[in-house]
Amino acid sequence: MQQLNERQKNIVGLLSKNNPLSNSQIVEAVGVSRFTVLRDLELLQELGIIKKEGKGRNTRYYLLNNNFFDIDDYFNKGPDERDVKPFNLDFLKKEIFTEKEYSYLNDINKKYRDRVSKMNKTQFRKEMERLTIELSWKSSQIEGNTYTLIDTEMLIKERIEAVGKKKEEAIMILNHKDAIDYILENKDKFKKVNLFEIEKIHQLLTKGLGINYGIRNNPVRIIGTRYSPPSNRSQIVESINLIIDKINKTKDPFSKALLSILMISYLQPFEDGNKRTSRILGNAILLANDICPLSYRSVNESDYKKGMILFYEQNYVKYFKELFVEQFKFAVDNYF
Repeated sequence: MQQLNERQKNIVGLLSKNNPLSNSQIVEAVGVSRFTVLRDLELLQELGIIKKEGKGRNTRYYLLNNNFFDIDDYFNKGPDERDVKPFNLDFLKKEIFTEKEYSYLNDINKKYRDRVSKMNKTQFRKEMERLTIELSWKSSQIEGNTYTLIDTEMLIKERIEAVGKKKEEAIMILNHKDAIDYILENKDKFKKVNLFEIEKIHQLLTKGLGINYGIRNNPVRIIGTRYSPPSNRSQIVESINLIIDKINKTKDPFSKALLSILMISYLQPFEDGNKRTSRILGNAILLANDICPLSYRSVNESDYKKGMILFYEQNYVKYFKELFVEQFKFAVDNYF
């Protein structure tokens, strides 16, 4: 993910206090050459942090709201020092991927479709088995599971549990395999999302782990943040139905998938296993639309958790959206 240098952060800081500014005003304030400032401004526009309006001497630069966070500065503050937005569904009104971003993702996916079209069933099954093992491993690791990738392969292929590991860790991984098998066998069911299928995925992922099925009746708390999802069951039911409705009305399947990942995690409709459910649901939507699923193999767990916390606390999507795009590109480049 793109990190800004100190000069670029200074430009963003200037615009946050003096919105808008001309390039000459920015050059004078920053104290570097006009060429350097224009290059920085072009990068900030590409990243969606600022926008430019006007031409010539009338050109002005504006900071786009909610499009920049100094991530390091934000997480240097402890959970109790950060301001947290209360639960809301305002994000459902926003566009997730622009037409340009969608076109970029669609072009990448053409490589996946082309390769899959040339595979026989055995070849596809073997590649899907590899992705299943690596997704089961990484998705479980994000939740604190200590199995290695080799441990996971032995467990899924040979049913051999790793020595010195908890039984629950093996169950979590095998549950992932069952859930992935389910969405593969029932791809068409996820062309339109419904609560029954979301609960089915959750049930498969949490069986044997002492987690109650269905919409929760009790409050939940999330480690590392003061954000609190709704605790009233009727509000949870109403919210998840609004989320499902938005997913189904969204035409772009990449936006559908990302919306599912973010909003199921944000609402936390279940007692536990929400993020696991959201990742598998997101992949179910991608597969239903002939799009390469994500394994998250190369994701840094800390980056994933930071992206979630930024969305929980500030409804800031850019950080996690970049992570999603990176993982999608990685999947297309490394599987099938």
